[in-house]
Amino acid sequence: MDKLVLGRRIRFFRKERGLTLEGLGELVNMLPSQLSLIENGKREPKLSVLQALAEAFELELSELVANRPPDERSRLELDVERAQSSELYAGLHLPRLGSTKGLSDDVLRVISGMHRELERREVEASLTPEEARRANTELRLWLRERNNYMPELEEAADRLMSNVEPARGALAHHTVAKLAKHLGFELIYVNDLPDSTRSITDLENGRIYLPPASIPGGHGLRAMALQAMAHRVLGHNRPRDYADFLRQRLEINYFAAACLMPRDRSVAFLAEAKKRRDLAVEDFRDAFGVTHEAAALRMTNLLTSHLDIPLHFLRVNDQGAIMKVYENDGLPLPEDVTGSIEGQFVCRKFSARRAFERTNRTTETYQYTDTPQGTYWCSTQTGHTTRGEFSITIGAPFDEARWFRGREGSGRLTSTCPDDPTCCRIAPKELNERWAMKAWPSARVHAHVFSPLPSGDFPGVDQREVVEFLDRHDRRE
Repeated sequence: MDKLVLGRRIRFFRKERGLTLEGLGELVNMLPSQLSLIENGKREPKLSVLQALAEAFELELSELVANRPPDERSRLELDVERAQSSELYAGLHLPRLGSTKGLSDDVLRVISGMHRELERREVEASLTPEEARRANTELRLWLRERNNYMPELEEAADRLMSNVEPARGALAHHTVAKLAKHLGFELIYVNDLPDSTRSITDLENGRIYLPPASIPGGHGLRAMALQAMAHRVLGHNRPRDYADFLRQRLEINYFAAACLMPRDRSVAFLAEAKKRRDLAVEDFRDAFGVTHEAAALRMTNLLTSHLDIPLHFLRVNDQGAIMKVYENDGLPLPEDVTGSIEGQFVCRKFSARRAFERTNRTTETYQYTDTPQGTYWCSTQTGHTTRGEFSITIGAPFDEARWFRGREGSGRLTSTCPDDPTCCRIAPKELNERWAMKAWPSARVHAHVFSPLPSGDFPGVDQREVVEFLDRHDRRE
């Protein structure tokens, strides 16, 4: 609940009914000073107080606590108040407006509009590939220090899930719809979502728009809906910069996974599998009805913190480039000069790449790999999207392999990457000599190398398409 919005709504309804703070205080048995703190967004009222206020205003409680400003004037005042509380405004070293009561609506629109433009320019200035890599590396290292475990998000997911009956198996679609309703949202499926979005949340009317392709079932619909709800549950504001955008994306993905695979049930399942020495991504995946990747990622959240097993997760495309990585077991991986791993090519001898060579890809690939940092055991499964094939790998140091299925009979290779280029990055000497100065390949230039990151309130999103979409559907309703 946004305390500033709630306070403005209470003030609006009080004045609309011709009540002073003293008069309203007598009706709800509260001091005027206490009501003033609530109206100014400095105190969050208890549910009993909200119910008393709703009765005093002769309103339904849902109408009193709706998460939208009560009128245009309130919206403008809130915009200006939030602008003056931002880090960007503080960096300008300008005085704060003591009160906006004496300012006209046009003046407030000018102040609000100028601040939005300053925010847009600041975000645009940070949207470079170098900034994206730097921010992503910092986030990965921050997670490594915490063993990829975020207890505050686990607690937030548990609180939300406590509002519905505990699931015995996979989280059902109708349960996700109940969670959305609890938060004041309706799930709506449409055919015309902008290409740059996965979902759109209409905060004004309490709607979450999702693509119809998600309806038949599976992980997609539930995850996307929960991710959209997570922004509300976690109190996210518009991202300040690319680092903030990446952090929010990480948090909503983590939160959705914690709802789909609740901590207590997941840890119990994994602990039992460890006891049998039969840990397997595929069993965990099937138990909760999620994708192989989601299950592997969730295991990185829980195995170290709860079962003392360090491990690594890799998503690699069919060219061998690392798309996503989480690790706390010391696996040697290539880095660029900024310390970024994403986009670098994993060793050809890792199972993450060798799995693409297999004819039968319906089962996982198991492998031991000797490296300068020690021996690692890995389990890899391949998949594909419209953008191409990929592999999902989860692995652990040799001593931890005893807890996993597939530890026996696995192949074994030696990798000296990334420090030794002769491992797999350069051809054997005789081949280099045979073809020296006799070849001139034409390189495939990847368009994304030259493409700037899209600017706007949300990186990568076409803001014009979003507002046109919302207006189109608002008029239909």
